[in-house]
Amino acid sequence: MNKKRQRGAGKQRAERKNPRLRQHKRSVLLICMVLVVMSGVLAVSSIKLNAKNARYKAQEEELAEQIREEEKRAEEVEEFEEYVKTDDYIKDTAEEKLDLVDPNEILFKPAQ
Repeated sequence: MNKKRQRGAGKQRAERKNPRLRQHKRSVLLICMVLVVMSGVLAVSSIKLNAKNARYKAQEEELAEQIREEEKRAEEVEEFEEYVKTDDYIKDTAEEKLDLVDPNEILFKPAQ
């Protein structure tokens, strides 16, 4: 037991006598603290980037939905454009706006 105390006391004396060892321990401690701080900063940045990425994905889905709606609308416009070129469109427009009828058609009007 006495030898253990002597070894411990000798170690302490060696540390006091060797300022390089103390400086080395401080340097290692400082490096560890810098690494911990950098890890914290990296973790916070990672969380912020993940949140930003989620917002961008939601926005991307919304824009994709708008594109699908506009493509559907463009198809409807093309179909209407084809319909406008037909005789049926001309006939329907004449009946609605000018109250024209076919020669063989019979109209029933309400009494006034």
